Amino acid sequence: MVLHLMFTVIFTQMAVILLLLFKTPLRKLLIVGLDHLKRGRGPVVVKTVAGTVFVVFTSTVYGIVDITSREVDPAAINPTDQVLMARNLLDASLMGFMLFLGLMIDRLHYYIRELGLQRKALEAAKKQSRSFEDMKSANPEEFKAMGEEITILKSKIKNLESECAAKTDEAKAAQDKVEAMKKQSEGLLLEYDKLIQDNHNLRSQLQDIDHNLEQQKKSM
Repeated sequence: MVLHLMFTVIFTQMAVILLLLFKTPLRKLLIVGLDHLKRGRGPVVVKTVAGTVFVVFTSTVYGIVDITSREVDPAAINPTDQVLMARNLLDASLMGFMLFLGLMIDRLHYYIRELGLQRKALEAAKKQSRSFEDMKSANPEEFKAMGEEITILKSKIKNLESECAAKTDEAKAAQDKVEAMKKQSEGLLLEYDKLIQDNHNLRSQLQDIDHNLEQQKKSM
């Protein structure tokens, strides 16, 4: 049940990231929803949930390390520890993936908002520059007095264009990371199926061992 819940959360997070990467009407609604989520008690709730997942993740990693340290002694290895370690490894991978995708969503939302503000500022600066050009043709003397201000505005436009290009590159890099995470998720699904099969085989072996022990006790 917990694994199904984690997979559901992961696929939901991936869907949110894909919606944020492409300019659609749904992205506007999603950005508005994230804006409301980051107001009031929203950040506190999100941080509480993330902190709880991180604590469970740390505990799971500690369990993996504990089992690994016990496996140094060959006598300590048993099928139950192997199944427990495989389950802990899968849980830790999924929880770490969930935390990473949550961070990705937060950063993508931030960059999209910043990119929108930068574009609005760029458009305002371009409109103001065009108005100055009109003033130049209409009143050359007044334009000459405002020449220095135009120079400053043009430099700001260049800075905004460079920042816009940098944000676009960051969004593209984030999209590449999402694709890599998607492939990793598919690998985790295959690993999960393999672990289920191994668990079934180990249970069958344990049942055979118990059956043999009971027969030996009866024969004694």
